[in-house]
Amino acid sequence: MLMGGILHPGLLKLMGECGHTDWLMLSDAGMPIPVGKERIDLAILNDLPRQLTILKAIASQLKLEKIYIAEEIQKVSPVYLSKIRAFLAQQPIPLEFVPHETLKAMSQAAQTRACIRTGERTSYSTMILQVGVPYGGDDATDFSVV
Repeated sequence: MLMGGILHPGLLKLMGECGHTDWLMLSDAGMPIPVGKERIDLAILNDLPRQLTILKAIASQLKLEKIYIAEEIQKVSPVYLSKIRAFLAQQPIPLEFVPHETLKAMSQAAQTRACIRTGERTSYSTMILQVGVPYGGDDATDFSVV
């Protein structure tokens, strides 16, 4: 049995299958999920679970190199955006603003592996997470390959 971290088997499987530059849509409760895309539905009640809770859990176990979010959030939900920025201030993950219609189109792209639905009800909070690589540089380990 897992001792902590993400426990949802579908989410764990999805994260384990992701590679560099794959996209994951982390959506609010109302964002349409494209037909044919894998759907990890975590929503239980309105605002449960919160999207930031899921973002923090994912970022603790999966290397993220960029987050795309609707530019409309800046005017419509600035308080929520400040919470996102406060979290990202502790993470080396850049935030890129795109029009909401662009974000919806990105959710349908081949690069988008799956859509993770939360119970979030904050307007324009849906985001696309771009998977990064947790390593880099040359390996100086002293070992021999048999």
